[in-house]
Amino acid sequence: MIGFVGLISVLLTIIFYYGSKALYGRFRFVLFSPLLVAPAALIIGLLTLHVSYSSYITGGKWLTLLLQPAIVAFALPLYKHYETLKKYLPEIIPSVLAGTFSAFLSSALLGLKANFQPQIIVSLAPRSVTTPIAVDVSNNLGGIPSLTAAFVVLTGLMGLIIGPLVIRLLHLRSPIAKGVLLGTGAHGCGTSAALTLGPLEGTIASLSMIFAGLATILLAPVIFPLLLKL
Repeated sequence: MIGFVGLISVLLTIIFYYGSKALYGRFRFVLFSPLLVAPAALIIGLLTLHVSYSSYITGGKWLTLLLQPAIVAFALPLYKHYETLKKYLPEIIPSVLAGTFSAFLSSALLGLKANFQPQIIVSLAPRSVTTPIAVDVSNNLGGIPSLTAAFVVLTGLMGLIIGPLVIRLLHLRSPIAKGVLLGTGAHGCGTSAALTLGPLEGTIASLSMIFAGLATILLAPVIFPLLLKL
């Protein structure tokens, strides 16, 4: 059962999220992203009200449980954009697989060079996919799901900043290339950035994000342990 503090926690989380979303919608500045503003505002709110994390999570866990049906909901874009998917599938699949492997490799190298503990390195593995999938993959690999969620947020914010710069630096003209790059490398944040470039870029980014998630679910348990032995 959810108590009074848990109910307040859920309400605060929802209020801060929609407030930060409205702020970002108005100014479109990366530092106003809901991924950054909502958690910061929530932490300040909880500290001000002297609410501990253990008390907060009694209500917050119900929001976390919604991540599970969110994974199933990813089937909807596949159905909605079936014709686009069928047309560009030969371009999307190998590009997403290459991007997924690059994410694994960079995560493993970063963790090993920084001398992170194995559990932290494993928590890095699914950082380039959307939170519901990343948390589940991290849990199955023996990582720390809450830490993985933080890595996902950081990856998304970096993708918002660096993604458009990479597109300009590489002089990418193809909307397919732009969409795959942003969707595979920066999940939901990248998809949001792709939508500002055009509807086709946004659609391809959305599809790439989903396939990157599927590839991570299937390949992370096999490939990532091997990379850690290099």
